[in-house]
Amino acid sequence: MKQPEEIFEYLKSEFGEEGLGFSTGDIGDPWILIDAALIKAISKFLRDDPEMRFNTLMCLSGVHYPKEEELGVTYHLHSTELHQTVVLKVRVPIEKPNVPSVETIWKTADWHEREAFDMVGLIFDDHPNHKRILLPDDWEGHPLRKDYVQQEFYQGVTTGA
Repeated sequence: MKQPEEIFEYLKSEFGEEGLGFSTGDIGDPWILIDAALIKAISKFLRDDPEMRFNTLMCLSGVHYPKEEELGVTYHLHSTELHQTVVLKVRVPIEKPNVPSVETIWKTADWHEREAFDMVGLIFDDHPNHKRILLPDDWEGHPLRKDYVQQEFYQGVTTGA
């Protein structure tokens, strides 16, 4: 069973140092920061490599970092075979919130990515069904952004704002 820092070092040996970072943070699990352009290739590697075998995407969450004017995606991966976990993070500018979809690697990403799009406004490139999942198509804004202001009315009905 590899620890997150060992997984980070393993990834560096395969992909180089550019576009990768490691953080223990102040709270929670340590994570590997990955450039958005690399997330699909690294995800496929983590799933398929015999020493990694991350066959389960447990959770994918969208995050808004208002001070940095960025959006992020946090991926929690688990290997049911090797009993190891790792957290990956991707951050992108809010004005260009594009991240490659990992839906072809872990099918569970389908709905997780749609929710992150719907609630935070992330755009998952090459997602096969990239549309809102919780809110109507004509809903204004993304409710989990820190700067979200709920519309007062939707189709003539008060929203409780």
